[in-house]
Amino acid sequence: MLKFSPLFSLEDKIALVTGANKGLGQAMAVGLATAGANIIGVSSGPHGEHTAALVEKQGRRYCHIAADLRSMESVSKIMEEGLATYGRIDILVNNAGIIRRNDSLDFTEADWDDVMNVNLKVLFFLSQAMARNCVENNRPGKIINIASMLSFQGGIRVPSYTASKSGVKGLTMLLANEWASKGINVNAIAPGYMATDTTEALQKDTERNKAILDRIPAGRWGEPEDLVGAVIFLASRASDYVQGHTLAVDGGWLGR
Repeated sequence: MLKFSPLFSLEDKIALVTGANKGLGQAMAVGLATAGANIIGVSSGPHGEHTAALVEKQGRRYCHIAADLRSMESVSKIMEEGLATYGRIDILVNNAGIIRRNDSLDFTEADWDDVMNVNLKVLFFLSQAMARNCVENNRPGKIINIASMLSFQGGIRVPSYTASKSGVKGLTMLLANEWASKGINVNAIAPGYMATDTTEALQKDTERNKAILDRIPAGRWGEPEDLVGAVIFLASRASDYVQGHTLAVDGGWLGR
């Protein structure tokens, strides 16, 4: 296992990561494990085997919880199963998210509601549930939300996604305002254009792919592993005085 400075060590911390079965969530879950955390991985189906193997390779424990994050019922299920397994949750990474693409003139209520429920509603109530548990047990906590470039920009053809991710950035600041005095840090990471399933359509669109790459000073799409340093920082003691901040990990996109 890698040796971490005490400031960045997560030795024996318990980290809950939603959407941990692949992509950004999997990379962050494994990254947190390299820093010493045991992992609770949440996904919508029984798909935790690969992430479990990667976490356990780091000498850490992995617990998988299957939950439908479109439903509020998932919140109590996740907390109950996570606490039953480990007894506490020190770190929450609200990574799970979905996207629906269509012209705003044709966008449906179902595509609006599904995205907002996963990306914003359940994110808030899962954060609330964790914060309540921390306060009731007089323990500190770290909450890390996953925002987006569209927390800063409008985008096109993704109205519910843009609304939800703008909401994530604002909610991160609000929760920090309320919970910082309780020992709970709330921050966010805004990934740039990452090579994941979510962006597959953009990567395959020759014109859009070129336009995106031309805008990124780093000259490449981000990889899930590019988020590992940021999530370890925000989960560790190194960020104890960082509150309400959205950290862009974007290859320079926003500065262009």
